[in-house]
Amino acid sequence: MDSGKVLHRRKPDFPLIRPRATDKNQHQEVGVKSIELSKVIRLLEDPLTANLKDRHLFVLKKLLKRSQIGFLLKELSVIAKILNICAEKTADHPEFVPILCEALQICRLPFLKEKTSDELNYAQDVIEFLSHMGCLMRVSDAEVRQHIVETVKSLYSCVAPKKMLDGLQPTSPGYRLQLLERSDLAQTLLLSMAALENQPAIRLQLLQTLQILSSSSDMNCEWILKACGAETICLHMNEPDPTGQVLFRSSEILWNLLERGSKEVTAQLSSMECVISLKDAFCHQLMNGVRLSDLQLRNDLLVITSLIAENPNSLLIESLFARQLVAVVTFPELKSHHPLVRNLKLSYNQEDLKMKKLLLNLLVLMSKDSAALQLYKEERVMIALLILVRPPVASSERRSASRQWSPVQQEELQLQALATLSTIAPLLLDDYMACQGNACLLLLLDWCIAHDAFFGQGLSSEGRGSTKTQMRHCIRVLRSVTSLGEESVNQDLCDQGTINQLLGVLMQMEASPDEDDDVTLEIKSDIQLILSALCESDMHRKELFGSEGVEMAVHFLKKGSSSFYSGLGHNKLVLSTVDCVWSCIVGCYTTEDYFLAKGGASLLLDLLTSSPRCAHCNVLATLLELCDNPNTLSHILSWRDISGQTAPRFLLQLWRDEEEELKVIRDKHGGITDPQRPILSHHQQEDTQLSFPANKPSAAVLELSENLRSKIYSIFCKLGFQDLPGLSRKHYVTLSIVRRYLDFKVGEVWEEIIRELSLDGVRPITPDEEVLSTIHKIAEDTARRVAAEQNSILEQQEKEDIAEEELMYTEIKSHWKQRELTAKSWDNYVARTSNYEILKEIKAQREKYTESSKSKHEDAAVHPTQHFIGQVMSIERTGVPSPAGVKVTLARAPIKVTGQEEVGTTAQDPEYFSTVSLKD
Repeated sequence: MDSGKVLHRRKPDFPLIRPRATDKNQHQEVGVKSIELSKVIRLLEDPLTANLKDRHLFVLKKLLKRSQIGFLLKELSVIAKILNICAEKTADHPEFVPILCEALQICRLPFLKEKTSDELNYAQDVIEFLSHMGCLMRVSDAEVRQHIVETVKSLYSCVAPKKMLDGLQPTSPGYRLQLLERSDLAQTLLLSMAALENQPAIRLQLLQTLQILSSSSDMNCEWILKACGAETICLHMNEPDPTGQVLFRSSEILWNLLERGSKEVTAQLSSMECVISLKDAFCHQLMNGVRLSDLQLRNDLLVITSLIAENPNSLLIESLFARQLVAVVTFPELKSHHPLVRNLKLSYNQEDLKMKKLLLNLLVLMSKDSAALQLYKEERVMIALLILVRPPVASSERRSASRQWSPVQQEELQLQALATLSTIAPLLLDDYMACQGNACLLLLLDWCIAHDAFFGQGLSSEGRGSTKTQMRHCIRVLRSVTSLGEESVNQDLCDQGTINQLLGVLMQMEASPDEDDDVTLEIKSDIQLILSALCESDMHRKELFGSEGVEMAVHFLKKGSSSFYSGLGHNKLVLSTVDCVWSCIVGCYTTEDYFLAKGGASLLLDLLTSSPRCAHCNVLATLLELCDNPNTLSHILSWRDISGQTAPRFLLQLWRDEEEELKVIRDKHGGITDPQRPILSHHQQEDTQLSFPANKPSAAVLELSENLRSKIYSIFCKLGFQDLPGLSRKHYVTLSIVRRYLDFKVGEVWEEIIRELSLDGVRPITPDEEVLSTIHKIAEDTARRVAAEQNSILEQQEKEDIAEEELMYTEIKSHWKQRELTAKSWDNYVARTSNYEILKEIKAQREKYTESSKSKHEDAAVHPTQHFIGQVMSIERTGVPSPAGVKVTLARAPIKVTGQEEVGTTAQDPEYFSTVSLKD
């Protein structure tokens, strides 16, 4: 009673709750309300008024009643404090529970703003308010928790605001969602799951809320993962739940987390407890799932397991989950006594098909662990895979007594099993050979060639009736097992006639009128790689490759490299063809000779000129190996490209391009500028201060295999360095370097040895030091002699250029002289025809000359009526170094003058036929 009296006396100090002002006083009352909230806080926290529960409830109800249209942004910080105080009081005073519930219900409405700038100014208050709202989950009352969950879910739905007062506007729909991502509400809700063990209904709603949060934002997923959300969800997914929704919601949350942070999620799910939880969930769904949603959930769990299997630290083997999965993989192809599959029944629907394909994919993912391979052997996985890849039986032979996969489903499983086998077979070669895997694949290849249209109605990417996809995967498996170089496997394939069979398949595909696509090109290149692996180290198999194989290689070489960068796989086909020549033809004289007779060496050179730089190494290496056959050299020397360039000329140009790529120091003519480093590349110059360990090759040795110079040098060693066709002086400068390449390389290696001894602080003994000094001097002297030889070549070239220039000027001068004589002749002719006196004089001279000629040459022929001028017949040098020492002899050439009337024989001017000297 006393406390009531005190309250009565102090009543004016409490916040006054008045009716809202009308239009005129509205803004003023809103300001009053903000001031009153601070008094409400003081009322709730003041020790003197802490026990006035009724007054607290009365004030809070009035406050909530006046906020029915929503909370103001500027009041959220105070409202959050009020809600926290109420949450603390609910433990002793349950009367505050309805207050919290009503406040949370108001939180579903959009927040209110007085000005547009309020959204930005009070953004941090909104973030803190949402974080505090998640902390209210600590209240044990189920009704409060349910309201919190429903309030969070309502943030993602458009709630129509109630009638607004003048001057107030609701915030935009996405405003709260953007700020929710920055708050830790998602993390807080996840952590509250531990307090909901006795409230399954609330826990289910919370999972639904977390599903919404994780599916809407990457930042929400980050908040959940920070609290080990994936592990927490996984550990609680198998708790008793009559509705079956907990497992479904949990898997959806894990899916959302995996889509946004798979590595971190799989790391959390790789613990033993999580793997066992997944195993229990999968086995439960496998044995009890009947509805379509149950089967889909089973497959979702299997996908999550597949992602975990990619983590090398997963514990699938240790948890025995892998053994159960492997047992399910072999069902129903093999009978098993495993308890998991003993009573298992499949519906052979699409969901069961997806499960089977996911299990086959899991075999590939788990094969990285050697312990998993032992499980594959124990559960006879290889037999099950080979059963799946067998050619399908015709519809008339299919068993109708028991349910089984449809033809379309069987095709999908066959393709998936082939893809799995390409990874598993090389790891389980013993099982593969024991199960006659080669024979099974060759039968499948025969079936693909026969083209049984019955089976090609599934998901083959090449369309109905096509078996190209099956052939593609079958060839992939054969390539994977032959690439290991296991002699027993390769011999087994050759004994079954694989070489001739593959050559037939390849040429049959090449004869098809259809254009090449990426699948066809991959099949062709893989077949060539298989042939290379089979024939590389066996002479008898190269003979089996024979003329048919040579015809195939020549055919593909003729196609050239024009489509190298088409993006379809022509680049792989070009390289595999070259590799096929190297492995299947080179080394056997019968096939080599036939290859050369078909123009193989010329085709390799054509390919070398047209292919990009990345293919030059393989082509040059193949050409070099082919040069061991003495018949090859004539083919190389007689080769010409489209522009008429010879092979030596092209190889030397390739050498110059290679040195330019390596940034070797050369002068403008390609000569040596630094005798101490005649062939050193820029990369080697950068490594001069490095010391290499004894078990690692040095830069000078590695350089031999990394560029083309060593191969070009070896080819020239076969061709020789003399009498090479089509070379100019510039190419002879380069040839002088090529000829001494081995000497330069030896000197370079010794220079590295000297440098490394110096870097390691090792001083050789005096005799060794003298030897090293002598070697260094010899290498440098060799470079200087080559440089001098290059200078001599260039000087000779310069002299020849000067002589050619002199001859050119001589010809030009003679041409001008001829033009002068022609002009003079024309002037004489014009003078004769225009002046009668001159004509009479010339006629008299002619008669006199004719009489004198007759007396000297009785049998001389009548002189023609045409004039002659001199042309260059020969050039003689008098030894004078200047152009004046050149003596040119002219020959007669007739010139007909247009319109000239026929006149008597005229005496020709002797000066026209005299020897012309350039001294004049």
